[in-house]
Amino acid sequence: MSGPVVAFRNVSKTFNGSKAVRNISFEIQPGEFFSILGPSGCGKTTTLRLLAGFESPDDDGGEVRILDKVVNHARPYERNISMVFQNYALFPHLSVEQNVAFGLERRGVAKAEVASRVKAALEGVRLAPETFGKRAPSALSGGQRQRVALARALVLQPPILLLDEPLGALDLKLRKEMQYELKQLNRRLGITFVYVTHDQEEALTMSDRIAVMDNARVAQLGSPAEIYERPRTAFVARFIGESNFLSGTVVGFEGGQLRVRRDDGTEFRAAATEERTDGGKVHVALRPERLRFVPPGHDADGNALPGKIKAVVYRGEMLHVRATLADGTDMTAAMSNEGQLRLPVSWKEGDPCLAAFAAEDVRILEAEAS
Repeated sequence: MSGPVVAFRNVSKTFNGSKAVRNISFEIQPGEFFSILGPSGCGKTTTLRLLAGFESPDDDGGEVRILDKVVNHARPYERNISMVFQNYALFPHLSVEQNVAFGLERRGVAKAEVASRVKAALEGVRLAPETFGKRAPSALSGGQRQRVALARALVLQPPILLLDEPLGALDLKLRKEMQYELKQLNRRLGITFVYVTHDQEEALTMSDRIAVMDNARVAQLGSPAEIYERPRTAFVARFIGESNFLSGTVVGFEGGQLRVRRDDGTEFRAAATEERTDGGKVHVALRPERLRFVPPGHDADGNALPGKIKAVVYRGEMLHVRATLADGTDMTAAMSNEGQLRLPVSWKEGDPCLAAFAAEDVRILEAEAS
């Protein structure tokens, strides 16, 4: 179809006088892997439940549309969607084959077609029917149970698949493997995936686009690169990866850059799309991989704020060098590990340094909605 398969139009949901979702709007395109990301209590699960049909918007709470039809009060089974739950929700008294076949049988699909579709669904999630088909869910590993839950949802051939933190119970290694599997399934089947998670890396790894939610609103919507490299608010900059934060007063605009003076009198520049000389306060974010520490007197070729090294933190493939600026602000620089046993970083606690960064790497933040 042309146009979005899912659309939220100014949707709100209230529980006991408190807004769980507040006036959210977004669209999801056919075949897209779309993630709803945020911390506990931000509204992401309520948003998914509104899409699934387990909740309805407020009476004056906008529209939820699926395949261009308003479904505000449609029952879950009327929405032509499937869902994978965090706990998998498999029937313990049914075999793997019977679990996968359950939805088809409820819909009255012919027995011969049920068998062929169950076989194809299990093969599609890399579970050999002859090996796993007769097993009980209790005889499977966590990753295998997760695949059965996926097969049970996919066998219905839905245009939209909802996934509610389905990897949360898996160990780290298996979770990373399943991230790749889910992305490949999305590409191979062409089904629209709507994925709810609180795991930032998971969302960045798999998604075509991400809606980051905060305080019952969509704080930012965009591709993983846009979300990470151009965070709009301090919340997004903190929640997605790590960030350094600086603030100050605008004292000039030159060559497409703001001059910002900090409270301790030091200055830095930030690339800006519009001129500002109003003397107003600005808050900015800087990713650790865009910051480096250099010795005093070194040509930093850009911004350079004085400070002292605080610590060098070994993190395997990466090193984090931390320093404290003159006013007490902590800054972290991320750098590749070139081999601490062979070429150790020379910084020591207390060494004077300059925090060096380019104006183009500074992200000016918007005020957060209250």
